[in-house]
Parts: sequence; C-alpha cells; structure tokens
Amino acid sequence: MIALVQRVTQASVSVEGRIIASIGRGILALLGVERGDSEAEADRLAEKIVAYRIFPDDAGKMNRSLKDIGGELLAVPQFTLVADTNSGTRPSFSSGASPAEGERLFSYFAKKSGAATGRFGADMKVSLVNDGPVTFWLQVSPPHKS
Repeated sequence: MIALVQRVTQASVSVEGRIIASIGRGILALLGVERGDSEAEADRLAEKIVAYRIFPDDAGKMNRSLKDIGGELLAVPQFTLVADTNSGTRPSFSSGASPAEGERLFSYFAKKSGAATGRFGADMKVSLVNDGPVTFWLQVSPPHKS
C-alpha cells in the first residue's frame, strides 16, 4: 500500500462541483492499493501516517505527528500511485489491486485512521495548500514483497 502524504494548512476534494470532504491543518494522503495488500498493510500505513513526525515543534524541527497536533486527515484514493513506469511511455497498472479490493481496503483504511475521504472511482478535484511544501512517499508491503 502506498501513500503520498502532504502536510497541508487546508485541503478539500470535490465531485461534480460539490465539496464532499475538507480539512484544516493536517495531512492529505493520496492512497494506492497494490495487489496482495491486506488489512495488515492498511493498519500499518494508517498507524504510520498518524504517527509520522512531519509537523514542527517549538524549535521548528519536524518532531510532531498528526496525533500530537490534533490535526485532520483527508484520504483520497489514487490508483495511479501503483503504476509501473519503468518502460515505455504509458504506465502499466498490473501491480494494482482490483477495483473491488482497492475500494474495500481504501474504506478499511479510512475507518481505521478516522480520515475524511474522497470518493472511490469518482472524477475528483483535489485542492490543497501544501505547508512547506512537505511531501513524503510512504509504502508498506506484504511480508512476501521486498
């Protein structure tokens, strides 16, 4: 399971011109589900995102987590994160989970983490104010993957 996390001062997601979810200070997490992922990976990624220390302490160092600051989390499904871009000029999505499994694990992640969410399978418009900018790629893999 992959997450592109961005520290934000605000973020929102719209579908058909209507905002369906928004947050203030916190993390926008774009999530991709890979074939072979399970609840175990969703649990580990949710725990990691909430505990990841990317917010400044009083000295300005990244020592505080989302949990520490009482921030919000917005999770947006993004299957393109699992694309294989190693060859050619067109991405391959063969390593991605099936749409049904991706939706199931995305929903599981959202419940586990308490995230506000985008809509799986929808054409979404995501707006954000990246704070820093601070952006990290986080990935957890099943034990059989290396």
